[in-house]
Amino acid sequence: MAQPHKTPPPPKSPRLYIFDCGTINATDASGYRLQKEEVATPKMSMECFLIAHPKGNLMWDVGAIPDSSFPPGGGPGTLRNAVATKTLTSQLAEVGYAPADINYLALSHFHWDHIGNSNLFGSATWLTPKAESDIMFAEPPSPRTEPANYSALKNSKTVFLTKDEYDVFGDGTVVIRAAPGHSPGHQVLYLKLAKTGPVVLSGDLYHYAEERKLNRLPTSEYNVDQTVASRAAVEAYLKKSGSQLWIQHDFNGSAKLKKSPLFYE
Repeated sequence: MAQPHKTPPPPKSPRLYIFDCGTINATDASGYRLQKEEVATPKMSMECFLIAHPKGNLMWDVGAIPDSSFPPGGGPGTLRNAVATKTLTSQLAEVGYAPADINYLALSHFHWDHIGNSNLFGSATWLTPKAESDIMFAEPPSPRTEPANYSALKNSKTVFLTKDEYDVFGDGTVVIRAAPGHSPGHQVLYLKLAKTGPVVLSGDLYHYAEERKLNRLPTSEYNVDQTVASRAAVEAYLKKSGSQLWIQHDFNGSAKLKKSPLFYE
């Protein structure tokens, strides 16, 4: 007889779990105004993040490939030019969590490679700028996303974020910061971790480390002027707060980060 699921006890201080949600097999970085010889690899990592906090659990970005689209007999899941070898549900289970244990869902933005498993978290409270929600449910849908993969959010309890900062748990340790430009309501996540120190998860403020180093701008930003302003604001914040910036799509940088079941605290 199956044992009933038990949610892990809340940690004493915030923990960050990083799940491997696959790879985008890009063949060049020209869409980011980077030449082949300027990037270590055009491939992009896709990661999903669980922040376990004494007051609840937040998922930040949920990959491209829905668990429901993995072949029933085993094998990788694919979508567009992305591939993943592990489901998000199985990785959550490995550290004791089920999708129903997640209290909050926040997406850096609505593009297809960040929203794949949104429907798993339909019972969570969705934290989003209204501009992002509006474009997600616009008709006709944007070609940059997969509406079927977040359709459950239409009926989720939703908190519209109206300020530049939203303190998720009210103690300054998990703060969503507005950084529009890549999409209408693009945002980044600031974490204050007791041992690791402050970290900012980039969303798609940058995709490649070289993009940041060489100050290149993608060719298909929703609003390039907003992106320039958002980058300047985040860079100033990084300097002021002493935070590390973890570029979510940085394939080589991400490979150096410890993945779940290990965690940062």
